[in-house]
Amino acid sequence: MVTINAPDTWRQCFPAPQAADHKYNRGHTVIFGSDRFTGATRLAAEACSRIGSGLVTVYNEKRADLYRTCLPPDVMIEAEDASNCRNVNTVLAGPGGVSDAQAGEIEPAEPDTSYILDADAIRLLGALPANTAVVTPHDGEFERYLGRLETNRAAAATNAAKKHQCVVLLKGARSLLCAPDGRMVENRTASPYLAKAGTGDVLAGMVAGLIAQGMPHFEATCAAVWIHGRASERIGPGLVPQDLFREIGPVLREILA
Repeated sequence: MVTINAPDTWRQCFPAPQAADHKYNRGHTVIFGSDRFTGATRLAAEACSRIGSGLVTVYNEKRADLYRTCLPPDVMIEAEDASNCRNVNTVLAGPGGVSDAQAGEIEPAEPDTSYILDADAIRLLGALPANTAVVTPHDGEFERYLGRLETNRAAAATNAAKKHQCVVLLKGARSLLCAPDGRMVENRTASPYLAKAGTGDVLAGMVAGLIAQGMPHFEATCAAVWIHGRASERIGPGLVPQDLFREIGPVLREILA
């Protein structure tokens, strides 16, 4: 049975900051920065911060100076060793691509570390423990890394989530969200103007930022997709990915009201 994505699906576990909160109990997300398509990493990092991750660090050895120049000042940069990042509970890889050298550094750390794998980082899924990852493919990436879609996208996505013991977000006009336990949600908040390079990087950052704050993987992914789509509806024609940032706050106010 397919459930339609709506705030009632995940509102009860949505992170609402409390007066006594501080940055360390809102999570620390490390994003593996792209060597080549740096704009994708920048989009993901700002989205992760705006959705509420307490700390966001971009790790990249080759392009650290560029990231320091271009990213918002609240996003930290690590240029030497990912292990220098402390108290990390969420890792995002894939926006803009992940090199083979970086891939070798993405390995299971603490048992409660969560991994969001986008684009070509989905190839790393097999090296991670069960129930630690969310993957965010579009149709082409799904077929490249997870299996054939053929005519039944819903069945293919559900089977992949069960087989790989991860949450699968199969992106599209009506994105499908599948959990290893068989739950499936269809998202219907979306604008056709989201069909543009970079919007998926924003979405990956939003998923990571909600998981960093303690939301369960499936509910966090459902929430991020709904908020992303709702923000796009508010923008409409002329949308570019960075426009989504200004709408995250208003949509969060709708949810938390």
